[in-house]
Amino acid sequence: MNCPRLVRSILLALACAPALAAPPAGFEARVETLRQRVGTPGLAIAIVEDGKTTLARGFGVRQLGAPAPVDGDTLFPIGSTTKAMTAAALATLVDAGKITWDDKVTDHLPAFQMYDPWVTRELTIRDLLTHRAGLGYGAGDLLFVPRTNLSRAETVRRVRYLKPATSFRSTYAYSNLMYVVAGQLIEQVSGQPWEAYAREHVLRPSGMRLSTTDNVDNFATANRAFPHARMDGGLRGAGTQVRLDERDDLGRNAAPAGGVASSANDLAAWLHTQLAGGVAPGGKRVFSKATHAQMWAPSMTVPIDEMPPELKLIESTFANYGLGWDLVDYRGARMVWHGGAVLGFGTAVVMLPEQKVGFAIAINSEDGELVRGLMYELADHYLAKPKADWPAAFEAYKAKKIAEGVALFKSSAAKPVRSTPLVAPAALAGTYADPWYGKITIAAAKNGLRVDFGSTPRMAGPLVHWQYDTWIARFDDETIEPAYLSFAFDQDGKVERISLKPVSPIADFSWDYADLNFTPIKAPE
Repeated sequence: MNCPRLVRSILLALACAPALAAPPAGFEARVETLRQRVGTPGLAIAIVEDGKTTLARGFGVRQLGAPAPVDGDTLFPIGSTTKAMTAAALATLVDAGKITWDDKVTDHLPAFQMYDPWVTRELTIRDLLTHRAGLGYGAGDLLFVPRTNLSRAETVRRVRYLKPATSFRSTYAYSNLMYVVAGQLIEQVSGQPWEAYAREHVLRPSGMRLSTTDNVDNFATANRAFPHARMDGGLRGAGTQVRLDERDDLGRNAAPAGGVASSANDLAAWLHTQLAGGVAPGGKRVFSKATHAQMWAPSMTVPIDEMPPELKLIESTFANYGLGWDLVDYRGARMVWHGGAVLGFGTAVVMLPEQKVGFAIAINSEDGELVRGLMYELADHYLAKPKADWPAAFEAYKAKKIAEGVALFKSSAAKPVRSTPLVAPAALAGTYADPWYGKITIAAAKNGLRVDFGSTPRMAGPLVHWQYDTWIARFDDETIEPAYLSFAFDQDGKVERISLKPVSPIADFSWDYADLNFTPIKAPE
Protein backbone atom coordinates (compact mmCIF):
# COMPACT_ATOMS: atom_id res chain seq x y z
CA MET A 1 0.00 0.00 0.00
CA ASN A 2 1.33 3.45 -0.87
CA CYS A 3 0.70 5.24 2.44
CA PRO A 4 1.81 8.76 1.40
CA ARG A 5 -0.57 8.60 -1.59
CA LEU A 6 -3.37 7.35 0.71
CA VAL A 7 -2.75 10.22 3.14
CA ARG A 8 -2.81 12.76 0.30
CA SER A 9 -6.11 11.25 -0.94
CA ILE A 10 -7.68 11.49 2.48
CA LEU A 11 -6.54 15.09 2.95
CA LEU A 12 -7.84 15.99 -0.51
CA ALA A 13 -11.22 14.42 0.23
CA LEU A 14 -11.47 16.35 3.48
CA ALA A 15 -10.52 19.57 1.75
CA CYS A 16 -13.20 19.04 -0.90
CA ALA A 17 -15.94 18.11 1.57
CA PRO A 18 -18.41 20.92 2.18
CA ALA A 19 -17.91 22.67 5.48
CA LEU A 20 -20.67 22.22 8.01
CA ALA A 21 -23.00 25.20 7.80
CA ALA A 22 -25.75 26.59 9.95
CA PRO A 23 -29.27 26.74 8.50
CA PRO A 24 -29.42 29.07 5.49
CA ALA A 25 -29.41 32.78 6.25
CA GLY A 26 -32.97 34.02 6.48
CA PHE A 27 -34.30 30.46 6.39
CA GLU A 28 -37.00 30.92 9.01
CA ALA A 29 -38.42 33.98 7.29
CA ARG A 30 -38.41 32.09 3.99
CA VAL A 31 -40.25 29.15 5.54
CA GLU A 32 -42.98 31.46 6.80
CA THR A 33 -43.25 33.13 3.39
CA LEU A 34 -43.57 29.74 1.68
CA ARG A 35 -46.11 28.51 4.23
CA GLN A 36 -48.34 31.48 3.56
CA ARG A 37 -47.87 31.23 -0.21
CA VAL A 38 -48.82 27.55 -0.33
CA GLY A 39 -51.62 28.01 2.21
CA THR A 40 -50.49 25.37 4.71
CA PRO A 41 -51.93 26.16 8.17
CA GLY A 42 -48.86 25.09 10.14
CA LEU A 43 -45.58 23.24 10.06
CA ALA A 44 -42.67 22.23 12.27
CA ILE A 45 -39.01 21.88 11.35
CA ALA A 46 -36.06 20.29 13.14
CA ILE A 47 -32.43 20.49 12.01
CA VAL A 48 -29.51 18.62 13.59
CA GLU A 49 -25.89 19.35 12.63
CA ASP A 50 -22.92 17.38 13.95
CA GLY A 51 -24.70 16.36 17.15
CA LYS A 52 -26.31 19.73 17.84
CA THR A 53 -29.89 20.87 17.29
CA THR A 54 -29.64 24.11 15.34
CA LEU A 55 -33.36 24.58 14.72
CA ALA A 56 -36.51 23.13 16.28
CA ARG A 57 -39.57 25.32 16.01
CA GLY A 58 -43.02 25.74 14.58
CA PHE A 59 -44.64 28.07 12.08
CA GLY A 60 -48.28 29.03 11.60
CA VAL A 61 -51.22 27.64 13.54
CA ARG A 62 -52.38 24.24 14.75
CA GLN A 63 -55.74 24.56 13.00
CA LEU A 64 -57.51 26.94 10.66
CA GLY A 65 -59.69 29.49 12.37
CA ALA A 66 -57.90 29.28 15.73
CA PRO A 67 -54.97 31.37 16.94
CA ALA A 68 -53.00 28.70 18.85
CA PRO A 69 -49.52 28.66 17.25
CA VAL A 70 -47.36 25.70 16.32
CA ASP A 71 -44.23 25.53 18.50
CA GLY A 72 -41.37 23.10 19.01
CA ASP A 73 -43.52 20.76 21.10
CA THR A 74 -46.66 20.66 18.92
CA LEU A 75 -47.49 17.07 17.99
CA PHE A 76 -48.00 16.14 14.33
CA PRO A 77 -48.97 12.65 13.14
CA ILE A 78 -45.87 11.67 11.13
CA GLY A 79 -47.29 8.84 9.02
CA SER A 80 -44.93 6.34 7.47
CA THR A 81 -41.83 7.84 9.06
CA THR A 82 -43.11 5.65 11.92
CA LYS A 83 -41.87 2.62 9.97
CA ALA A 84 -38.27 3.33 10.97
CA MET A 85 -39.37 3.33 14.62
CA THR A 86 -41.07 -0.05 14.17
CA ALA A 87 -37.85 -1.33 12.61
CA ALA A 88 -35.95 0.09 15.59
CA ALA A 89 -38.33 -1.69 17.98
CA LEU A 90 -37.51 -4.96 16.21
CA ALA A 91 -33.81 -4.04 16.41
CA THR A 92 -34.04 -3.91 20.20
CA LEU A 93 -35.51 -7.42 20.16
CA VAL A 94 -32.65 -8.56 17.90
CA ASP A 95 -30.18 -7.01 20.36
CA ALA A 96 -31.92 -8.86 23.20
CA GLY A 97 -31.50 -12.18 21.37
CA LYS A 98 -35.25 -12.74 21.10
CA ILE A 99 -35.41 -12.66 17.30
CA THR A 100 -33.16 -12.38 14.24
CA TRP A 101 -33.93 -10.37 11.13
CA ASP A 102 -34.15 -13.56 9.11
CA ASP A 103 -36.42 -15.54 11.42
CA LYS A 104 -39.49 -16.87 9.67
CA VAL A 105 -42.58 -14.87 10.63
CA THR A 106 -44.36 -18.13 11.48
CA ASP A 107 -41.63 -18.87 14.07
CA HIS A 108 -43.30 -16.17 16.16
CA LEU A 109 -46.81 -15.97 14.67
CA PRO A 110 -47.62 -19.65 13.98
CA ALA A 111 -51.15 -18.92 12.73
CA PHE A 112 -50.01 -16.28 10.22
CA GLN A 113 -50.74 -17.03 6.57
CA MET A 114 -50.12 -15.46 3.19
CA TYR A 115 -52.25 -16.41 0.18
CA ASP A 116 -49.50 -18.73 -1.10
CA PRO A 117 -48.51 -21.48 1.41
CA TRP A 118 -44.93 -21.45 0.15
CA VAL A 119 -44.62 -17.71 0.83
CA THR A 120 -46.15 -18.30 4.28
CA ARG A 121 -43.35 -20.75 5.07
CA GLU A 122 -40.56 -18.55 3.67
CA LEU A 123 -41.57 -15.01 4.71
CA THR A 124 -39.05 -13.50 7.15
CA ILE A 125 -39.08 -10.51 9.47
CA ARG A 126 -36.77 -8.76 7.02
CA ASP A 127 -39.33 -9.38 4.25
CA LEU A 128 -42.01 -7.66 6.34
CA LEU A 129 -39.96 -4.47 6.37
CA THR A 130 -38.75 -4.28 2.77
CA HIS A 131 -41.92 -4.21 0.61
CA ARG A 132 -41.09 -7.41 -1.27
CA ALA A 133 -43.75 -9.86 -0.07
CA GLY A 134 -45.44 -9.94 -3.49
CA LEU A 135 -48.53 -7.91 -2.59
CA GLY A 136 -49.73 -5.08 -4.81
CA TYR A 137 -48.89 -1.45 -4.11
CA GLY A 138 -50.84 -0.44 -1.01
CA ALA A 139 -52.83 -3.68 -1.04
CA GLY A 140 -55.18 -3.98 1.91
CA ASP A 141 -54.96 -0.33 2.97
CA LEU A 142 -58.75 -0.09 3.11
CA LEU A 143 -58.50 -2.26 6.22
CA PHE A 144 -57.48 0.93 8.07
CA VAL A 145 -57.99 3.91 5.72
CA PRO A 146 -59.62 6.18 6.77
CA ARG A 147 -60.69 4.34 9.93
CA THR A 148 -61.70 0.85 11.01
CA ASN A 149 -63.39 -1.28 13.64
CA LEU A 150 -60.95 -4.15 13.12
CA SER A 151 -58.37 -5.23 15.67
CA ARG A 152 -54.73 -5.62 14.66
CA ALA A 153 -54.96 -9.37 15.15
CA GLU A 154 -58.00 -9.60 12.86
CA THR A 155 -56.30 -7.42 10.28
CA VAL A 156 -53.29 -9.75 10.27
CA ARG A 157 -55.60 -12.76 9.94
CA ARG A 158 -57.13 -11.30 6.79
CA VAL A 159 -53.77 -11.01 5.02
CA ARG A 160 -54.21 -14.62 3.87
CA TYR A 161 -56.99 -13.55 1.49
CA LEU A 162 -54.96 -10.96 -0.43
CA LYS A 163 -53.84 -12.44 -3.73
CA PRO A 164 -50.25 -11.68 -4.74
CA ALA A 165 -49.56 -9.20 -7.51
CA THR A 166 -46.04 -10.47 -8.23
CA SER A 167 -43.82 -13.37 -7.25
CA PHE A 168 -42.21 -13.32 -3.82
CA ARG A 169 -39.15 -11.05 -3.43
CA SER A 170 -39.15 -10.14 -7.14
CA THR A 171 -40.68 -6.66 -7.05
CA TYR A 172 -40.80 -3.66 -4.74
CA ALA A 173 -44.37 -2.65 -3.90
CA TYR A 174 -44.98 -0.39 -0.92
CA SER A 175 -46.89 -2.24 1.79
CA ASN A 176 -48.33 -0.75 4.97
CA LEU A 177 -49.94 -4.07 5.78
CA MET A 178 -46.66 -5.93 6.31
CA TYR A 179 -45.72 -3.38 8.98
CA VAL A 180 -49.02 -4.13 10.70
CA VAL A 181 -47.88 -7.76 10.79
CA ALA A 182 -44.54 -6.60 12.21
CA GLY A 183 -46.38 -4.78 14.99
CA GLN A 184 -48.33 -7.90 15.86
CA LEU A 185 -45.10 -9.90 15.91
CA ILE A 186 -43.56 -7.39 18.35
CA GLU A 187 -46.52 -7.91 20.66
CA GLN A 188 -46.23 -11.69 20.43
CA VAL A 189 -42.49 -11.69 21.19
CA SER A 190 -42.39 -8.94 23.82
CA GLY A 191 -45.72 -9.47 25.55
CA GLN A 192 -46.52 -5.76 25.09
CA PRO A 193 -48.71 -4.13 22.46
CA TRP A 194 -46.69 -2.32 19.80
CA GLU A 195 -47.86 1.02 21.21
CA ALA A 196 -46.35 0.37 24.64
CA TYR A 197 -43.24 -1.41 23.42
CA ALA A 198 -42.30 1.23 20.84
CA ARG A 199 -42.89 4.03 23.35
CA GLU A 200 -40.90 2.40 26.18
CA HIS A 201 -38.05 0.86 24.17
CA VAL A 202 -37.55 3.30 21.27
CA LEU A 203 -39.22 6.70 21.63
CA ARG A 204 -38.53 7.54 25.27
CA PRO A 205 -34.98 6.12 25.29
CA SER A 206 -34.26 8.18 22.15
CA GLY A 207 -35.27 11.36 23.98
CA MET A 208 -38.68 11.68 22.33
CA ARG A 209 -40.34 12.77 25.53
CA LEU A 210 -43.76 13.87 24.19
CA SER A 211 -44.31 11.68 21.12
CA THR A 212 -47.32 9.38 21.20
CA THR A 213 -48.02 5.97 19.70
CA ASP A 214 -51.82 6.00 19.92
CA ASN A 215 -54.66 8.42 19.34
CA VAL A 216 -55.82 8.36 22.95
CA ASP A 217 -52.58 9.99 24.12
CA ASN A 218 -52.36 12.27 21.08
CA PHE A 219 -55.91 13.55 21.48
CA ALA A 220 -55.29 14.10 25.20
CA THR A 221 -52.45 16.50 24.28
CA ALA A 222 -53.71 20.07 23.98
CA ASN A 223 -50.66 21.13 21.97
CA ARG A 224 -51.41 19.09 18.85
CA ALA A 225 -51.92 19.91 15.20
CA PHE A 226 -55.21 19.24 13.40
CA PRO A 227 -55.54 17.74 9.90
CA HIS A 228 -56.44 19.71 6.76
CA ALA A 229 -56.95 18.91 3.07
CA ARG A 230 -58.11 20.64 -0.08
CA MET A 231 -61.57 19.75 -1.36
CA ASP A 232 -63.19 20.81 -4.64
CA GLY A 233 -66.58 19.31 -5.41
CA GLY A 234 -65.58 15.84 -4.24
CA LEU A 235 -62.07 15.98 -5.74
CA ARG A 236 -59.51 15.71 -2.97
CA GLY A 237 -56.28 17.60 -3.51
CA ALA A 238 -57.73 20.64 -5.28
CA GLY A 239 -59.62 23.68 -4.09
CA THR A 240 -60.15 25.12 -0.64
CA GLN A 241 -58.29 24.01 2.48
CA VAL A 242 -60.71 22.53 5.03
CA ARG A 243 -60.22 21.01 8.46
CA LEU A 244 -60.76 17.26 8.60
CA ASP A 245 -62.14 15.07 11.34
CA GLU A 246 -59.05 14.14 13.36
CA ARG A 247 -60.60 10.78 14.20
CA ASP A 248 -59.66 9.82 10.63
CA ASP A 249 -55.92 10.04 11.31
CA LEU A 250 -55.53 6.30 10.62
CA GLY A 251 -57.13 3.10 11.82
CA ARG A 252 -55.24 2.26 14.99
CA ASN A 253 -54.70 -1.32 13.86
CA ALA A 254 -52.16 0.21 11.45
CA ALA A 255 -50.22 2.23 14.03
CA PRO A 256 -46.94 0.28 13.42
CA ALA A 257 -47.08 1.47 9.80
CA GLY A 258 -47.82 5.12 10.52
CA GLY A 259 -49.25 5.88 13.95
CA VAL A 260 -46.66 7.99 15.80
CA ALA A 261 -47.28 11.68 16.46
CA SER A 262 -44.18 13.75 17.14
CA SER A 263 -42.85 17.30 17.43
CA ALA A 264 -39.92 19.30 16.16
CA ASN A 265 -38.01 18.83 19.42
CA ASP A 266 -38.68 15.10 19.53
CA LEU A 267 -37.82 14.60 15.86
CA ALA A 268 -34.53 16.37 16.54
CA ALA A 269 -33.82 13.76 19.24
CA TRP A 270 -34.69 10.97 16.76
CA LEU A 271 -32.30 12.46 14.20
CA HIS A 272 -29.57 12.62 16.85
CA THR A 273 -30.12 8.94 17.67
CA GLN A 274 -30.03 7.84 14.05
CA LEU A 275 -27.00 9.91 13.09
CA ALA A 276 -25.14 8.59 16.15
CA GLY A 277 -25.76 4.98 15.16
CA GLY A 278 -28.28 4.24 17.91
CA VAL A 279 -27.00 6.48 20.71
CA ALA A 280 -29.53 8.99 22.08
CA PRO A 281 -28.66 12.65 22.83
CA GLY A 282 -28.05 11.87 26.50
CA GLY A 283 -25.58 9.08 25.68
CA LYS A 284 -27.92 6.12 26.18
CA ARG A 285 -27.62 3.39 23.57
CA VAL A 286 -31.08 2.55 22.21
CA PHE A 287 -30.04 -0.12 19.71
CA SER A 288 -26.68 -1.53 18.74
CA LYS A 289 -24.37 -0.29 16.04
CA ALA A 290 -24.79 -3.64 14.27
CA THR A 291 -28.59 -3.47 14.12
CA HIS A 292 -28.40 0.17 13.06
CA ALA A 293 -26.16 -0.87 10.17
CA GLN A 294 -28.75 -3.45 9.13
CA MET A 295 -31.49 -0.82 9.07
CA TRP A 296 -29.42 1.38 6.75
CA ALA A 297 -28.23 -1.49 4.52
CA PRO A 298 -29.88 -1.90 1.08
CA SER A 299 -32.30 -4.83 1.11
CA MET A 300 -34.55 -4.23 -1.88
CA THR A 301 -34.01 -2.36 -5.15
CA VAL A 302 -36.60 0.36 -5.70
CA PRO A 303 -37.65 1.39 -9.24
CA ILE A 304 -36.53 4.91 -10.10
CA ASP A 305 -39.25 7.24 -11.31
CA GLU A 306 -38.29 9.38 -14.27
CA MET A 307 -38.72 13.00 -13.30
CA PRO A 308 -39.81 15.85 -15.59
CA PRO A 309 -37.12 18.30 -16.78
CA GLU A 310 -37.80 20.83 -14.01
CA LEU A 311 -37.22 18.15 -11.34
CA LYS A 312 -34.53 16.14 -13.12
CA LEU A 313 -31.82 16.98 -10.59
CA ILE A 314 -33.62 15.07 -7.84
CA GLU A 315 -33.76 11.86 -9.89
CA SER A 316 -31.58 9.27 -8.19
CA THR A 317 -29.14 7.03 -9.99
CA PHE A 318 -29.78 4.29 -7.43
CA ALA A 319 -32.62 3.70 -4.99
CA ASN A 320 -32.94 0.99 -2.39
CA TYR A 321 -35.02 0.25 0.66
CA GLY A 322 -33.47 -0.71 3.97
CA LEU A 323 -35.45 -1.55 7.09
CA GLY A 324 -37.87 1.36 7.37
CA TRP A 325 -35.65 3.74 5.36
CA ASP A 326 -35.28 4.86 1.74
CA LEU A 327 -31.63 4.80 0.67
CA VAL A 328 -30.87 6.99 -2.35
CA ASP A 329 -28.22 9.25 -3.82
CA TYR A 330 -28.83 12.94 -4.29
CA ARG A 331 -26.40 14.99 -6.36
CA GLY A 332 -23.56 12.59 -5.54
CA ALA A 333 -24.31 12.27 -1.82
CA ARG A 334 -25.91 9.48 0.18
CA MET A 335 -29.37 10.33 1.52
CA VAL A 336 -31.23 8.24 4.09
CA TRP A 337 -34.79 9.38 4.37
CA HIS A 338 -38.49 8.53 4.50
CA GLY A 339 -41.69 10.37 3.73
CA GLY A 340 -44.90 10.09 5.68
CA ALA A 341 -48.52 10.93 4.92
CA VAL A 342 -51.71 10.23 6.80
CA LEU A 343 -54.99 11.95 6.10
CA GLY A 344 -54.41 15.68 6.60
CA PHE A 345 -50.67 15.57 7.39
CA GLY A 346 -47.31 15.19 5.65
CA THR A 347 -43.76 14.58 6.90
CA ALA A 348 -40.21 13.96 5.73
CA VAL A 349 -37.30 12.79 7.88
CA VAL A 350 -33.99 13.19 6.02
CA MET A 351 -30.34 12.50 6.80
CA LEU A 352 -27.09 13.18 4.96
CA PRO A 353 -24.84 10.84 6.97
CA GLU A 354 -21.49 11.91 5.55
CA GLN A 355 -22.33 15.55 6.26
CA LYS A 356 -23.56 14.64 9.80
CA VAL A 357 -26.78 16.51 9.10
CA GLY A 358 -30.42 15.59 9.49
CA PHE A 359 -33.68 17.48 9.24
CA ALA A 360 -37.39 16.78 9.62
CA ILE A 361 -40.37 18.69 8.25
CA ALA A 362 -43.99 18.11 9.32
CA ILE A 363 -47.13 19.89 8.08
CA ASN A 364 -50.81 19.76 9.08
CA SER A 365 -52.11 19.57 5.51
CA GLU A 366 -51.65 17.50 2.36
CA ASP A 367 -49.50 20.12 0.60
CA GLY A 368 -46.64 17.76 -0.09
CA GLU A 369 -45.00 20.22 -2.46
CA LEU A 370 -43.98 22.33 0.53
CA VAL A 371 -42.38 19.37 2.32
CA ARG A 372 -40.46 18.18 -0.74
CA GLY A 373 -39.46 21.69 -1.76
CA LEU A 374 -37.97 22.50 1.63
CA MET A 375 -36.36 19.06 1.81
CA TYR A 376 -34.30 19.59 -1.32
CA GLU A 377 -33.60 23.23 -0.54
CA LEU A 378 -32.02 22.17 2.75
CA ALA A 379 -30.17 19.28 1.10
CA ASP A 380 -28.63 21.65 -1.46
CA HIS A 381 -27.55 23.98 1.31
CA TYR A 382 -25.78 21.31 3.33
CA LEU A 383 -24.20 19.80 0.23
CA ALA A 384 -22.98 23.23 -0.86
CA LYS A 385 -24.80 22.94 -4.18
CA PRO A 386 -26.05 25.88 -6.27
CA LYS A 387 -29.26 27.31 -4.94
CA ALA A 388 -32.49 26.24 -6.66
CA ASP A 389 -36.08 27.23 -5.95
CA TRP A 390 -37.34 23.70 -5.30
CA PRO A 391 -40.55 24.81 -3.56
CA ALA A 392 -41.57 26.72 -6.69
CA ALA A 393 -40.65 23.78 -8.92
CA PHE A 394 -42.74 21.36 -6.84
CA GLU A 395 -45.63 23.82 -6.68
CA ALA A 396 -45.66 24.11 -10.47
CA TYR A 397 -45.39 20.34 -10.91
CA LYS A 398 -48.28 19.70 -8.51
CA ALA A 399 -50.42 22.43 -10.08
CA LYS A 400 -49.97 20.77 -13.46
CA LYS A 401 -50.91 17.34 -12.08
CA ILE A 402 -53.94 18.74 -10.26
CA ALA A 403 -55.08 20.56 -13.41
CA GLU A 404 -54.80 17.33 -15.39
CA GLY A 405 -56.68 15.47 -12.67
CA VAL A 406 -59.45 18.08 -12.52
CA ALA A 407 -59.86 17.93 -16.30
CA LEU A 408 -60.15 14.13 -16.23
CA PHE A 409 -62.50 14.30 -13.27
CA LYS A 410 -64.76 16.80 -15.00
CA SER A 411 -64.75 14.89 -18.28
CA SER A 412 -65.73 11.70 -16.45
CA ALA A 413 -68.49 13.64 -14.70
CA ALA A 414 -70.00 14.69 -18.04
CA LYS A 415 -73.30 13.24 -19.21
CA PRO A 416 -72.99 9.43 -19.24
CA VAL A 417 -73.65 7.26 -22.29
CA ARG A 418 -76.73 5.61 -20.81
CA SER A 419 -78.44 7.23 -17.85
CA THR A 420 -81.10 4.57 -17.28
CA PRO A 421 -80.13 1.56 -15.14
CA LEU A 422 -80.19 -1.79 -16.95
CA VAL A 423 -81.84 -3.41 -13.91
CA ALA A 424 -84.22 -2.16 -11.26
CA PRO A 425 -82.30 -0.68 -8.29
CA ALA A 426 -84.11 -3.06 -5.94
CA ALA A 427 -82.31 -5.96 -7.63
CA LEU A 428 -78.98 -4.65 -6.34
CA ALA A 429 -79.92 -4.61 -2.66
CA GLY A 430 -78.23 -7.17 -0.48
CA THR A 431 -75.16 -7.99 1.58
CA TYR A 432 -71.90 -8.65 -0.23
CA ALA A 433 -68.52 -9.80 1.00
CA ASP A 434 -64.92 -9.51 -0.13
CA PRO A 435 -62.55 -12.11 1.39
CA TRP A 436 -60.05 -9.61 2.83
CA TYR A 437 -62.17 -6.51 3.39
CA GLY A 438 -65.36 -8.03 4.77
CA LYS A 439 -68.96 -6.98 4.17
CA ILE A 440 -70.79 -4.13 2.52
CA THR A 441 -74.55 -3.66 2.54
CA ILE A 442 -76.63 -2.10 -0.22
CA ALA A 443 -80.15 -1.20 0.87
CA ALA A 444 -83.12 0.85 -0.25
CA ALA A 445 -83.43 4.26 1.38
CA LYS A 446 -85.81 7.19 1.15
CA ASN A 447 -84.10 8.70 -1.90
CA GLY A 448 -82.71 5.55 -3.52
CA LEU A 449 -79.97 3.09 -2.68
CA ARG A 450 -77.32 3.46 0.03
CA VAL A 451 -74.10 1.53 0.51
CA ASP A 452 -72.43 0.93 3.87
CA PHE A 453 -68.86 -0.38 4.22
CA GLY A 454 -69.18 -2.46 7.35
CA SER A 455 -65.53 -2.61 8.48
CA THR A 456 -65.15 1.17 8.18
CA PRO A 457 -67.32 3.20 10.58
CA ARG A 458 -69.13 6.13 8.96
CA MET A 459 -68.15 5.06 5.44
CA ALA A 460 -71.66 5.10 3.99
CA GLY A 461 -73.61 7.12 1.51
CA PRO A 462 -75.94 7.21 -1.47
CA LEU A 463 -75.35 4.92 -4.43
CA VAL A 464 -76.04 7.05 -7.53
CA HIS A 465 -76.48 5.51 -10.95
CA TRP A 466 -73.75 6.45 -13.41
CA GLN A 467 -74.20 4.46 -16.62
CA TYR A 468 -75.04 0.92 -17.71
CA ASP A 469 -74.34 -1.32 -14.68
CA THR A 470 -72.06 1.16 -12.93
CA TRP A 471 -73.03 3.26 -9.93
CA ILE A 472 -71.09 5.79 -7.85
CA ALA A 473 -70.80 5.66 -4.07
CA ARG A 474 -70.79 9.29 -2.94
CA PHE A 475 -70.18 9.05 0.77
CA ASP A 476 -71.83 11.25 3.38
CA ASP A 477 -68.30 12.17 4.47
CA GLU A 478 -67.12 14.07 1.39
CA THR A 479 -63.46 13.64 2.35
CA ILE A 480 -63.73 9.90 1.53
CA GLU A 481 -62.83 9.22 -2.09
CA PRO A 482 -65.97 8.29 -4.10
CA ALA A 483 -65.92 4.92 -5.85
CA TYR A 484 -67.39 3.39 -8.98
CA LEU A 485 -69.25 0.13 -8.27
CA SER A 486 -69.74 -2.00 -11.37
CA PHE A 487 -72.20 -4.90 -11.15
CA ALA A 488 -71.87 -8.15 -13.09
CA PHE A 489 -74.78 -10.58 -13.40
CA ASP A 490 -75.19 -14.33 -13.79
CA GLN A 491 -77.31 -16.10 -16.38
CA ASP A 492 -80.42 -15.56 -14.24
CA GLY A 493 -79.94 -11.81 -14.01
CA LYS A 494 -78.82 -11.87 -10.37
CA VAL A 495 -75.78 -9.98 -9.12
CA GLU A 496 -72.71 -12.21 -9.37
CA ARG A 497 -69.97 -9.78 -8.34
CA ILE A 498 -69.15 -6.11 -7.79
CA SER A 499 -65.85 -4.55 -8.84
CA LEU A 500 -64.72 -1.08 -7.78
CA LYS A 501 -62.30 1.70 -8.67
CA PRO A 502 -61.80 5.30 -7.49
CA VAL A 503 -63.72 8.03 -9.28
CA SER A 504 -60.88 10.51 -8.86
CA PRO A 505 -57.94 10.06 -11.24
CA ILE A 506 -55.59 11.47 -8.57
CA ALA A 507 -56.82 9.40 -5.61
CA ASP A 508 -54.09 8.23 -3.23
CA PHE A 509 -53.02 4.61 -3.67
CA SER A 510 -54.37 3.72 -0.22
CA TRP A 511 -57.91 3.92 -1.63
CA ASP A 512 -57.31 0.45 -3.08
CA TYR A 513 -60.87 -0.09 -4.30
CA ALA A 514 -59.54 -1.96 -7.35
CA ASP A 515 -58.37 -4.82 -5.12
CA LEU A 516 -61.94 -5.52 -3.98
CA ASN A 517 -64.17 -8.21 -5.41
CA PHE A 518 -67.53 -8.44 -3.66
CA THR A 519 -69.86 -11.39 -4.13
CA PRO A 520 -73.36 -11.85 -2.69
CA ILE A 521 -73.90 -13.48 0.67
CA LYS A 522 -76.82 -15.81 0.18
CA ALA A 523 -79.51 -15.87 2.82
CA PRO A 524 -79.82 -19.25 4.59
CA GLU A 525 -82.53 -21.41 3.09
